[in-house]
Amino acid sequence: MSKRHRTKLVQEGKYVAKVNVELIDSDEGWSPYLSLDDAYKLDDVRYALRKGDIKTAGRHARVFSLVPVAV
Repeated sequence: MSKRHRTKLVQEGKYVAKVNVELIDSDEGWSPYLSLDDAYKLDDVRYALRKGDIKTAGRHARVFSLVPVAV
């Protein structure tokens, strides 16, 4: 079993969060997969962004605001 670090992007409305997670590679079952803690972290960030709670989302991720570009 090996582990590697990746960044997952979570978008909700006008916000995007960069969440650092650890992917686990294994010879058994579906691979790669997230640990249960990392899966909960992604859910917590998504839920906080959905509520507009940037402070809570910022505890687990870097949060960015999306701005539309007029062409």
